[in-house]
Amino acid sequence: MTELAREGGLLNWQWRGYARNHSDRTNLLIHFVAVPVFIAGILAFLTMLLRAQWLGALLAILVSAVAFAVQAVGHKREREAPVPFDGPGDFVARIFAEQFITFPRFVLSGQWARNLAKPSN
Repeated sequence: MTELAREGGLLNWQWRGYARNHSDRTNLLIHFVAVPVFIAGILAFLTMLLRAQWLGALLAILVSAVAFAVQAVGHKREREAPVPFDGPGDFVARIFAEQFITFPRFVLSGQWARNLAKPSN
């Protein structure tokens, strides 16, 4: 976990810079579609694993991977790049925190809509 994340916890650290790192309209729209797809893919993956449906699990994790890759393309459109990952543990923690907590919070707080309504970059 990054040093910044340790100060106040990962979720607080991620939230502080989230609106700044998610201001490009195209990226906002990509996230609006891709984050729910990622979440659905992960939940389907876990369900399929529990049911020993290996092909379904593989397809579900591939869907999540594609949804994540599309978000990475969107992030390249942002003026401010995300803080680099410190390693595999930091990567997993930050990705799952963003997908399952921070982005839904961003939408539900109204900040997603406010950023979308701002004039183009």
